[in-house]
Amino acid sequence: MNSLPTNSDLKTQTALTSHTPFVMDTCETQEIFLAHQPIMDTNQNTVAYELLFRSGNFGVSGVTDDMAASAAVILNTFSHFGAEKVIGQHLGFININTELLMSDMLELLPHDQIVLELLESVAPSSDVIQRCYELRDMGFRLALDDFVYSPAFEPLLDLVDYVKIDLLATSLERLPAVIDRLRHRPLKLIAEKLESVEQFKLCSSLGFTLFQGYYFARPAIISGKKADPARMVLLRLLGQILGDDENHEIEKTFKLQPGLSFNLLRLVNSVAMGLRNPVSSLNQALVVLGRRQLQRWIQLLIYTVGNASSQNSPLLKLAAKRGKLMELLAIEQRPGRSDYHERAFMVGMLSLLDVLFEIPMQDILSQLSLNDEVREALLDNIGPLGQLLSLSKALELADFEVATIIMVQAGIPPARLTEANLQAFCWVGDLEREND
Repeated sequence: MNSLPTNSDLKTQTALTSHTPFVMDTCETQEIFLAHQPIMDTNQNTVAYELLFRSGNFGVSGVTDDMAASAAVILNTFSHFGAEKVIGQHLGFININTELLMSDMLELLPHDQIVLELLESVAPSSDVIQRCYELRDMGFRLALDDFVYSPAFEPLLDLVDYVKIDLLATSLERLPAVIDRLRHRPLKLIAEKLESVEQFKLCSSLGFTLFQGYYFARPAIISGKKADPARMVLLRLLGQILGDDENHEIEKTFKLQPGLSFNLLRLVNSVAMGLRNPVSSLNQALVVLGRRQLQRWIQLLIYTVGNASSQNSPLLKLAAKRGKLMELLAIEQRPGRSDYHERAFMVGMLSLLDVLFEIPMQDILSQLSLNDEVREALLDNIGPLGQLLSLSKALELADFEVATIIMVQAGIPPARLTEANLQAFCWVGDLEREND
């Protein structure tokens, strides 16, 4: 029987329901988009994020791509929050063109956490090579983006720590030859824009050690697949909570998984709850925790069933990020409507269950008592909650043009979108640190 992890008890109510204000200077964020794209190792542990910034007019003309403006955005973001809130304990990859590479502004960034990703437009001139030496001496790491081999790049290959290869621009047949040219160097190869597990496996076999793309979030529906029994217990519990079943019925389901019952008692008796007397029964634990906290705990826990490493899985982080971002944007849309805010969080958390269970979303939803608004959002991305889900997905993919359109339609101010995006990222980072 699978044991069920506790997410280090998620610091109980604090982590589960935190609505701590996260205030930014709107003059710094009113025309900014920011996206985090995870870079993972072979075990799907996140080791870095590529940070994608865009600034400009959020009107119908779309978003401009001005590197000078982006430089100011990057520096303002880091100086305002500090690296921990922007990238946590991870490395941050930032796109750099020739103009920004030569700028003194770069030197204000945290040298030990930033990887300067030289765009393919950066020509390996003597000035560029000299500047790369200077930046390395300061402590920066360097990467080549969208790499295509040319003898002119040999001097830069002696300097960089990472080489990124775009799988959409490089045929799989050519990959072995590209890698053979780099194999003798102490470089880390990053496979970029992975779209399938099959690509991940191929790139791993060829020598790539880092991977970027949302291949892990692609549904792989397997006909007739039987879901993990422990996950099915959690899904049943979620259905009971949404259906407002009596506590004694929920207690019976908990007893199907002794490890789950144990973890619930640990959660309720944790220091963060501040109880004077320990809770020793399931029924008492259900009363103390309450339905809302219990629902959130289960929504997070459902992604962690299996082995311990699943607690830091990219799928859990992505679902949690969606849920928190949608909740924060829902608060912006409808202040004081806690029921709507909770439904927004739920849609984000449940939006990847078809990937997790490898069965159609329709089959999963048939086991849950959900209202039409939530169901339509999850199945067809329609309605106000479907709109927020689509906005979250657009930000994940750094599709800023689509995100701009949805943001305007939803009536979400640009500053609030960026603020909520960073707050959601920090919230997921807190969960991750609690699991370390």
